Amino acid sequence: MTATADNGWALSITRHIAAPPEKLWQILTERQAEWWCPVPWRAEFLVQEWYAGGRTSVVMHGPDGEEHPHEGIFLEVTPGVRFVSTDALVRDADGRYIPAGPFMVGCWEIAAEAGGTRYTATARHWDEDAARRHAEMGFDEGWGACADQLAALCE
Repeated sequence: MTATADNGWALSITRHIAAPPEKLWQILTERQAEWWCPVPWRAEFLVQEWYAGGRTSVVMHGPDGEEHPHEGIFLEVTPGVRFVSTDALVRDADGRYIPAGPFMVGCWEIAAEAGGTRYTATARHWDEDAARRHAEMGFDEGWGACADQLAALCE
């Protein structure tokens, strides 16, 4: 997908996964650490509050010891269909929403298709520069590897 202003500066990947939606959703949400980032990276999920407004906190660990924390909130959680999160807001210790340095809105969706499931992951960005930077960081390769890892777990 080409990122444009009309599509919210979106980058997206999709895969048909030969598994039923119920299985894919279970692995998508309950086994995130196993597919969330491309090997040899790994993800450590500190908090996942699976409801709209709930906190999401993950630290990505690189093979050379680097750490990249990601804080945000869920904007939507529709079981069996999609979850959407953003780093544009975080929640403080008192539960207040605090604006943060936004990079993207991420959307992970599934739908029954052809005896399996269509998986689509989309990152929407605030502007063209952010979308370009994400593409240059290796969006297609990285998010594609994650989709392949998810498929391997499900199939």
